[in-house]
Amino acid sequence: MDPILLAVQTLNGLQLGVLLFLVAAGLTLVFGIMDFINLAHGVQYMVGAYFAATFTAATGSFLLGAALALPAAVLVGVVLERVVFRHFYGRDHLDQVLATFGVIFFLTELVRVVWGPTPLSFPVPAWASHSVTLFGGATYPAYRLFIIGGGLAVAAGLYVLVARTRFGMLVRAGASNPRMLQALGTDIKRLFLLVFALGAMLAGFAGLMAGPILSVEPSMGDNLLILAFVVIVIGGLGSIQGAFLGALLVGLVDTLGRSFLTDAVKLVLPASAAVDVGPALSSMLIYVLMAVVLIVSPTGLLPAARGAAR
Repeated sequence: MDPILLAVQTLNGLQLGVLLFLVAAGLTLVFGIMDFINLAHGVQYMVGAYFAATFTAATGSFLLGAALALPAAVLVGVVLERVVFRHFYGRDHLDQVLATFGVIFFLTELVRVVWGPTPLSFPVPAWASHSVTLFGGATYPAYRLFIIGGGLAVAAGLYVLVARTRFGMLVRAGASNPRMLQALGTDIKRLFLLVFALGAMLAGFAGLMAGPILSVEPSMGDNLLILAFVVIVIGGLGSIQGAFLGALLVGLVDTLGRSFLTDAVKLVLPASAAVDVGPALSSMLIYVLMAVVLIVSPTGLLPAARGAAR
């Protein structure tokens, strides 16, 4: 195994992992605190990318475009919460799934009407368009390192917010016993709105970070949403720490599996058969990982306490 290729693919796996965490963290917060299944979370990731592409093109600056795109994505999340989602709190999960499916279809078509069906793209910012030299003379794009660093910084900030601040205390209390918290004078609806806005911000941030290296298109959030659900099942529903661990595991297993599994299969099968079997197996690795985790620990690797988020 080429150590340079291994290092590059490991970084690629970490990059995918931090993007998955940004999406999965919002999902697990909303579910763990509000007991609400939001299948439209991937659409919020897509909206963040579209806003970033639009504002970056209008201002000519990635940072300024991101500064405008992030509150715009949060605003979309707040509007959705007020207009649609809050009417489904406390209702059956099937009702929530159907409602959020409707939001997916509506927003996807709205994006096609506003921006058109053709994928958009916007360039990597000039200050991160160079490559960084790794050991052995290998190079790696600086912007992808920026994504990794930004995602890790957000993960650390989110942990501090939930575990060390008054807002985090209210969030944990609301997850454990919302009626008692409301009886003590806390506006539960306002708290839920803030949690939902935080989840929308995380998804939008992931979208605007991924925009320069991916194609910005209406269906871009679909596959990532599936992976995000795998992440929160592996990590544990309602657990921020579990979402972080699960996202890194899924990112690394998926990336390294697609890069090296075919060569590994060649050790036990003829090369002609390995070329067919390897890609098929690599596409299933994360689901095999999920099955193994559920067999060993049905509640995930780092489950939150019952009725709480951590």
